[in-house]
Amino acid sequence: MAAIKPYLFAVEPTPSEPSAETGFALNGLDRLSQRREDANFLQAMTEAPSTRTLVFSGDIPVLKRCGTVHEATFTLAEAAHLGIAREAAFLGVDAAGEALFALLLESVLPEKQQERDDIAMIDLRTIALQGLVAPFMLGRLGEAKSLLYWHSRHRFCANCGTKTQVSVSGWRRHCPACEASHFPRTDPVVIMLVQDGAHCLLGRQAAFPPRMVSCLAGFMESGETIEDAVRREVFEEVGIGVGKVTYFASQPWPFPASLMIGCLAEARSRDLVLDHEELEDARWYSRAEVRQMLEAPLPEGPICPPKLSIANLLLRRWASESLTF
Repeated sequence: MAAIKPYLFAVEPTPSEPSAETGFALNGLDRLSQRREDANFLQAMTEAPSTRTLVFSGDIPVLKRCGTVHEATFTLAEAAHLGIAREAAFLGVDAAGEALFALLLESVLPEKQQERDDIAMIDLRTIALQGLVAPFMLGRLGEAKSLLYWHSRHRFCANCGTKTQVSVSGWRRHCPACEASHFPRTDPVVIMLVQDGAHCLLGRQAAFPPRMVSCLAGFMESGETIEDAVRREVFEEVGIGVGKVTYFASQPWPFPASLMIGCLAEARSRDLVLDHEELEDARWYSRAEVRQMLEAPLPEGPICPPKLSIANLLLRRWASESLTF
């Protein structure tokens, strides 16, 4: 079979796109969606010596220890020694035409396997925060985790209850009883920096790490525009109206399978009425205060979300005055 020539239409964001600065955004795979039902192509990919796979045990990636660094990919033969694959999906090919798959093991990796010196099981958030893999591989792990998470929780037809079958190289589940097709879902979340002149609004949830404050955020609902979701969430959480809403950037967020849609929102007032079931606290911060949090947080002062998050990017751009209406 001739070598695969990826289309590479735009598999990497351009440097001018702010989305490219967020964690999980870089991926670099041509997903070749038009080949997912091509049995001959897929057979050739599984037989190619260069083919690699990502492996998950539950929600946790399995990594190879390679000295002081970690490698996220395994050959298909290496993966077979880790356990039986419960689900598998074709993720795409890289710029060299080398295929990448994702495997979800049938059961949690046995303790005997976990204790191997050459294997590491580390949750994806820690991998991202500690920079244990290259940025492009982090994006691929995010793609795999979101997709495999969906499979693990959608094994039965929502229409008739029959056990479904994996199809289209892991990108669809088919019901043999009622013929329904089920597709992986992505949950859109609006995350907005609410601005009033030279101040922005940041809040704190109980689940946040100590001292951390961030932009307001919430899931979009059926029938909403992005702008309406921003206005609704801000009003529900802090009781103020929002005027103009401007899209800024987006970020794939595999916890478990969201797309963060970053926006700048114009406040119509500054009188906050907090929903304490959503927020512990919220207040207005000046650009100087935000710069302090970003550059040299005070020992007992507030801190920003980590740099891999779109919230951090929103705050960095706003503090530098490059993010405006």
